[in-house]
Amino acid sequence: MATSTLRRLSSQIHRLPSISPFTKSIVVRSSTTSSAPRTSSARVSDRIVKLFAIDPEGQKREIVGLSGQTLLKALTNHGLIDPASHRLEEIDACSAECEVNIAQEWLQKLPPRSYDEEYVLERNSRARVANVHSRLGCQVVITPELQGMVVAVPEPKPWDTP
Repeated sequence: MATSTLRRLSSQIHRLPSISPFTKSIVVRSSTTSSAPRTSSARVSDRIVKLFAIDPEGQKREIVGLSGQTLLKALTNHGLIDPASHRLEEIDACSAECEVNIAQEWLQKLPPRSYDEEYVLERNSRARVANVHSRLGCQVVITPELQGMVVAVPEPKPWDTP
């Protein structure tokens, strides 16, 4: 329905003499790309990845994320991490409130920590020994290979709670 409406509008625009050829070419380009057949990978259902999160009370909960989305976004969408505690998904602004623990069997399926992620985790460890299972949720990108991954969301640190 939307495609036919776009084609109809495109043909009407071509009949208008007051519109520049540049504008007409943009409309034609956008109408041809939107009417192109969608690939199966463009469907949201193909991007769904089911994960398991252990909340601070010890309850195992199923969460759903999308391939290409960060783990932080999936945990925030399911109410396991306060969205106000981590406003940016960039490592430069990270304060490690999105720190999670990844189950051992899933660590090798993740890319190694970046230098910046290591730095943030060490900086915010408050003189405790760095946990090899710790990762920043804002730096873990969900992929289909992570289907069924188990992550633990630790209790908020006293200095993180209002």
